[in-house]
Amino acid sequence: MAVIETEVKKWGNSFGIVIPKETIERENIREKMKIKIIIVKESRKALKSSFGIGKGKIIKSGQQIKDELRRELY
Repeated sequence: MAVIETEVKKWGNSFGIVIPKETIERENIREKMKIKIIIVKESRKALKSSFGIGKGKIIKSGQQIKDELRRELY
């Protein structure tokens, strides 16, 4: 899986993106290969709304959460 940041460009009546050569080589992408693209718009509003989303819902301290994760991993 690769995560890249690219710009949408207008091509005729459509829009398109360019996948960098390094990503194509690293992911071994070939012509007519089907790939899935997840689109995440860059938006300060979306980011701002996600902050504080768990406020009042998380009742454990950060240390308690870390301790639980360590027990599960090790």
